[in-house]
Amino acid sequence: MSEERKNRCGNASENNLMSLTAVELGKKIKNKEVTAVDAAKAALAAIQKQEEKVNSFITVLDDEAILARADAVQRQIDAGELTGPLAGVPVAIKDNMCTKGTLTTCASKILYNFIPTYTATAVENLEKAGAVIIGKTNMDEFAMGSTTETSAFGETKNPWNTEHVPGGSSGGSCATVAAEEIPYALGSDTGGSIRQPSAFCGVTGIKPTYGTVSRYGLIAYGSSLDQIGPIAKDVTDCATILEIIASHDTKDSTSVPRDDRKFTEALVDDVKGLKIGIPRDYFGEGLDEEVKSALLAAAKTLEEKGAIVEEFDLGLVKYAIPAYYVIACAEASSNLSRFDGVKYGYRTAEYDGLHNMYKKSRSEGFGPEVKRRIMLGSFVLSSGYYDAYYLKALRVKALIKKAFDEAFAKYDVILGPAAPTTAPKLGESLSDPIRMYLGDIYTISVNLAGLPGISLPCGVDSQGLPIGMQLLGDCFKEKNIIRAAYSFEQTRAYQHAPLS
Repeated sequence: MSEERKNRCGNASENNLMSLTAVELGKKIKNKEVTAVDAAKAALAAIQKQEEKVNSFITVLDDEAILARADAVQRQIDAGELTGPLAGVPVAIKDNMCTKGTLTTCASKILYNFIPTYTATAVENLEKAGAVIIGKTNMDEFAMGSTTETSAFGETKNPWNTEHVPGGSSGGSCATVAAEEIPYALGSDTGGSIRQPSAFCGVTGIKPTYGTVSRYGLIAYGSSLDQIGPIAKDVTDCATILEIIASHDTKDSTSVPRDDRKFTEALVDDVKGLKIGIPRDYFGEGLDEEVKSALLAAAKTLEEKGAIVEEFDLGLVKYAIPAYYVIACAEASSNLSRFDGVKYGYRTAEYDGLHNMYKKSRSEGFGPEVKRRIMLGSFVLSSGYYDAYYLKALRVKALIKKAFDEAFAKYDVILGPAAPTTAPKLGESLSDPIRMYLGDIYTISVNLAGLPGISLPCGVDSQGLPIGMQLLGDCFKEKNIIRAAYSFEQTRAYQHAPLS
C-alpha cells in the first residue's frame, strides 16, 4: 500500500476516531489502543455535532443501550471470543432492514411506529461479528427515489455541499459515512441505490451478486432486484464487510450457497492482464463532460498499471430504464399491498367501513412517489396490459442479461459512470420525476442482470462535488471488481468531505 494511502486519514484521526476507516478502527480496538466504548462515544459525539446539518439518521438508539452493547462487545474482545476485523466498530443500518426492538420505518408515514420482532440476517451477521449498531439511516420512502428527498422524515443533505442531494435511496447511509459520523453503514440496492449515492457522497459502495447477501428482514421494494451491500470509506472496508454479511440463508429462497466468500483475498494492487471494457453507449449524449473526463483518466490510470482497456458496444442501454421501472413498480405494487392499516403501522383516524379504512390509510400513509409507483405497477399487471408491458419487460431483462454475458466472455470488468452528473441541487429532481428516473441509466442494468457492481471516488468536479466510477463484474466475480477498484484506489488519497 502506498504511503499516501496509509496516511490518508492522518489529518483528523488523532482527534476523531470516526475519521478512520472501519478496518483501521477495528485494529486500534484489537490492539487495545482504544475500546469499543470509546468508539461508540466518538460516534455519538460526531452525530450530535453533524446531524442537524446532514439529517442522515431517522433513529439513533438510546445512549445507554449503545454503550451497554459496546461494553458487552469489549468484554468479548478481551476474552478472546471476538477476533474479527470489525469487532467493536460502530455501524449504521438503512431503515428498511428489520432490527428487533428498534423502530424500522422505511422512511414512511405508514410504518411510523413499526417495531419488528426479528432482525434481518445481514444485520445479525454483523452483530455476531461484534458490530455496535448506532442507529437507522434516512432513505427515500420505501427506497423509491434517487435523492433521499421522498423521506417522510425530511431530506438528507450532502456533506460535500448541503445545498445538494446525497443521492438515493441509501442517501442517509452514504451521507453518514461521508460526514464521518459512522465508519461504515449498510445500504440496499434495487436499481443503483448503493452505487449512485456513494458516487454523490465520495464514498465506496458494493452491490453484490443477487443472492449473495440474504434478503430476509429487508422490507421489499422489488424482490427480484433488491440486494443489501456495504458502504464505507474505501474498498478494503467494503470487501471486509461483505465477507461478514454474505451467507447462505434458508430463510431466503433466493439466497445462493457460495463456496468462495473470501472477498478480502482480492485486495491486491495488481491489474496486469485484467481486461477492462468501456461501453461506448455509456459515454455518449447525456454524460457530463467533467464526469466523462474523470472516468477516462481513471481508465488510463488502470491501463498504465497493466490492465488491458478497450471500448466496445454493449447495446440495449436505452431499453433498461423502461424495463426496470415496469418490473420494479409491478413488484412494488404487490409487495406494498401488505401495508393496509390492519396488521401494523398507520391507520386513518376516521373511516366508514373496511374498504374506506384501507383506502384512507394508504392514501394518507404513502407519499406521492410511492403512490405513483404503486399505480404504475398495478396498471402494468392489470388484465389487458400484463402481456403488453410486464411480460415484454421480462423479455428485455433476459436480453440485457444476454448482452452482459457476451461482454463478460471478452472482459473481466466493465468500467463506466455511476451517474450522468454529480449531485444535483435539492429540489431539482422532485420537480421532474422522469429526469430522476433517467439518472439511473448506468446502474439499473446491473440489477436486472443480477450482477455485482462497485462505485468508488475517481475525482471532483469544478463545483467541488465528488465523481464516482462504477466497475461491474460477471455473476459471482466480485473479486475482479474489488481487485480493480483496490488497485485504482492506491493511486489517490481519500478526500474528506468539507463537513467531515
